Amino acid sequence: MMRILLTGTAGQVGGALLPMLGELGTVATPSTAEFDLSRPDTLGRKLDELQPDLIINPAAYTAVDRAEDERELAILINARGPEAIANWASSRGVPMIHFSTDYVFAGSGDRAHMEDDPTDPLSVYGTSKRAGDVAIQASGAAHLIVRTSWVYAAHGFNFLRTIARLAGERKELRIVADQVGAPTSARSVANAVMTVLREHAGNLDQLFAAKGGVVNVTCSGEASWHEFAVAIVEGLRSRGMTFPVEAIVPIKTSEFPTKAARPANSRLDLSRLHDHFGIAMPHWRDALTIELDEFVRFERVKAMCPAYASGSACWR
Repeated sequence: MMRILLTGTAGQVGGALLPMLGELGTVATPSTAEFDLSRPDTLGRKLDELQPDLIINPAAYTAVDRAEDERELAILINARGPEAIANWASSRGVPMIHFSTDYVFAGSGDRAHMEDDPTDPLSVYGTSKRAGDVAIQASGAAHLIVRTSWVYAAHGFNFLRTIARLAGERKELRIVADQVGAPTSARSVANAVMTVLREHAGNLDQLFAAKGGVVNVTCSGEASWHEFAVAIVEGLRSRGMTFPVEAIVPIKTSEFPTKAARPANSRLDLSRLHDHFGIAMPHWRDALTIELDEFVRFERVKAMCPAYASGSACWR
C-alpha cells in the first residue's frame, strides 16, 4: 500500500480525490499550516517526515483577481512551493501529480489548445501557474501535470453555487457569453486521475517518464459562461427548486470588467488523454447532472438540519 500525500483537501479537486484515494493506501492530508506552500523552505523537512510514495498537489492560490495585487504570494504558492516539492521528489525518486490551468494561455482563436501549444498568460494567476509547471518540468521529477479548466462542484465556492445564490436574489443575471471552455466537475477530474492510479499504481515513475508531462483533463464539449449559467438554473428548476430570476442575459466580456484578464478561448484538446491513458471524459452536461443532483440533495438536507452544513450532527 502506498503512502500518499494529498494537499488542498479543502479545495474542490482535493476534496473530490480524498475519499477515493484510500483504496490505494494511506493518505496524509496536512493542513495549510502544516504544509504551507507559501513557505517553500519548510516543505523539504515536512516531506522528510511524511516520506510519501506519491505526491498529489491540487493546492493552489486561486483568487484570480486578488492575485493582481498579491503577485509575490501567488508566485510562492503556485510556483516556488511546487518547485520545492518537485525538487524533493526528484531527489527521492517519488512521482508527483500537479494541477494546472487553462489560464496559462492567452486564449486567442477558437481551436482547442494542445498540451505543447505556446503559453502566454494574461494574468498574474496564469503567470504563477505557468511558472510552477515549468519548475516541475525542469526538476527531473517523474510527474504528471493535469491541466484543467472551469472547475466546479456541488460544494465549496465556485460558479455553480454562485449562480444558484444569485438566481435566488435577483430577477436578472448578466453573464459573459464570449468566453468559451468546458465546465468541468471536480469529480470528473478526480475520476480521471484515479483511473490512471488504479491501472498504474505499481509503476507510476515509469509511466510518467514515458507518458507524463502535461495532459489536458476537462469534460468534453464546450459552452460559454452564459450557457453554463442557463444550464444550472434550468437544471435546478427541473429538480424542484424555485428562483425569482426571470432573465439570464448574455453580455460581452467588455461589459463585465475584472482586474485580471481572462482567456476568451479556454478549450483544451483531450486527444492526449485518450491516446496515452485510454480515458474518455464525460460531456459537461452529463457531469453537471451529477453535481446538480448532489447540490439539491445537500440543500434539502441542510434545510431540514442547518447544523449539517457546518459538519455538526443532526438527531431526529
